[in-house]
Amino acid sequence: MMSGSMSRRTFVQGAALLGIYGGLMGFGLTGCAAKPEEKASAGWIAGTYSADVVGHNAPFTIDVTFSDTAITAIDTGTSQESLGVGAYALEEIASKMMEYQTLNCDTVTGATLSSMSLLQGVKDCADQAGALKDLEGKAAPEEEIADTYTADVCVVGGGGAGLAAAISAAQEGATVVVVEKCGITGGSTNVSEGALNAVDPERQEKQGIEDSIETFYNSTMEGGHNLGDPTLVHYLTDNALDSVHWMEELGVEFKDEVGSATGSLGERSHYPATPSGNTYIRSFVSYIEKNPDKITLLNEMQVTKLATDSNGAVVGVEAAFRGEKPVTVEAKSVIIATGGFGANVEYRQKVNTGVWSSVKLDDTIGCTNIKPCAQGEGLELAEGAGVELVGLSDIQLHPCGTPGTGLMEDIRTSGRNRIFVNKEGSRFVNEGAERDKLCEAIFAQPESTYWIVVNTVRYPSETEPDANGATIENMLSLGHIVKGETIEDLAEQTKMDAAKLQASIDAYNAVVAGEAEDEFGFKAGNTADVQLTEGPWYACRKVPTVHHTMGGIKIDVECHALDATGAPVKNLYACGECTGGIHGSNRLGGNAIADCMTFGRVAGKQAAANASA
Repeated sequence: MMSGSMSRRTFVQGAALLGIYGGLMGFGLTGCAAKPEEKASAGWIAGTYSADVVGHNAPFTIDVTFSDTAITAIDTGTSQESLGVGAYALEEIASKMMEYQTLNCDTVTGATLSSMSLLQGVKDCADQAGALKDLEGKAAPEEEIADTYTADVCVVGGGGAGLAAAISAAQEGATVVVVEKCGITGGSTNVSEGALNAVDPERQEKQGIEDSIETFYNSTMEGGHNLGDPTLVHYLTDNALDSVHWMEELGVEFKDEVGSATGSLGERSHYPATPSGNTYIRSFVSYIEKNPDKITLLNEMQVTKLATDSNGAVVGVEAAFRGEKPVTVEAKSVIIATGGFGANVEYRQKVNTGVWSSVKLDDTIGCTNIKPCAQGEGLELAEGAGVELVGLSDIQLHPCGTPGTGLMEDIRTSGRNRIFVNKEGSRFVNEGAERDKLCEAIFAQPESTYWIVVNTVRYPSETEPDANGATIENMLSLGHIVKGETIEDLAEQTKMDAAKLQASIDAYNAVVAGEAEDEFGFKAGNTADVQLTEGPWYACRKVPTVHHTMGGIKIDVECHALDATGAPVKNLYACGECTGGIHGSNRLGGNAIADCMTFGRVAGKQAAANASA
């Protein structure tokens, strides 16, 4: 039943993790010359054929090898599609194509563009090999989905919080069914940087970082403008390190040193040792695959209703597989972990009466999250069961959006040793400020945009992947960033004023050197701060983008979903971004993953206990 089962197949060439960091090889959908081996008796021309396709992130080349009767290899090694999302879709669909020898495979919801690029590319190669008619005539793979599933716990949503809850429940002895509307597993956690805030003396003391849980608590409350629920915030800050250790027990590897996510207000962000939040999802999926008797993962499964008994207690869910086949999951406890509503343009505009009420959050403002994963359906499900929703107007914008899409791509704002300058080349904000303050300052700039400028401190090598798996080489080849060997060169290419840009860098360096106080309030109190002096220099244009929705289902510290009187709705729990009350009106960078993992563990444990009562 598990979507991840095919990802272990070894016959899909080019699916290795580092394969997505390869170079680019063309653009469009034109096929290249074949390398024929022999004339096939059945009309197929054996050989390896190529097609250049446009993926979600960048163009890449697909190489397909045919014998005279079958597809024998599909190589997508030059792809730069996102781990756990587009890269997963390529591998999953290619696996099915080869196992069933057909082109009639469904796209993966949540990675539609990547899916379509593969389907088109293999189709083009099959046409070159004379195999198109035969492969299109083969039946589509059949998926075995039962009418009814029964479990102790049903988790609605297979993102970071949902999977943490599912595993936590299983560790308590419960049987679990996870229903996920997308074809991918892990939701938007896959494309996060993976920063997880926690006070960690073992790591921090080695770096000379002074920190405490009290400091973490105060920063979280103040960063959220003191609108967070103190009880929930205390639980988060007190137990975040336990989440780190729990994840390590599941096989997650963190870097030895902590850093600072954008707007973290502290140096306590734990980052995975391999790129992106997909690191966490890989470990979670591995646990699920090793425990099929405990957890069943059902993808492409949209929940349409929470099932309740005559007393209003939740007793399961009703869902639709691929929008058609009705499926029922009967469960003693249900956990809603459906993420936020940042990509639901109509809904976010409806509730945008808070901090960003002066900004029209229409479709001209992008979203960092995967669109199908951030629609907020869980809020409607909860409301239908009598749950109270709180803090819906608390919507967070992030300063790291890519113009046109809102996705967080290329040079990221997280970390240190970078400056923000406007179109003229002048700094305009404390780069270490909270995210809402950063975005407010950006909106005040010409065209509501800015450049992030870095140098060799952040990127000593143009070919080595950064923490997100991106390389300067590929960013340049895609035309996403600008390079200058000198400040004057960079200013000329970005149309900035060279003198203003140089003055911005000089002022920043003076603060780092302890020679001056910054007019915008930047303080070089981070152990990673160094002066920026040597080229080459790189600049990337950025805009504010919707990143997180702090409002949602009202919960207590045991993750019960609460009604308007504060009473739990029987058998119903919630965790992750679909909940409200934790982050106030502004979430600190690095607190989302901490929230998902910490309260995800609680939700699973409590739901399992409820099921066994």
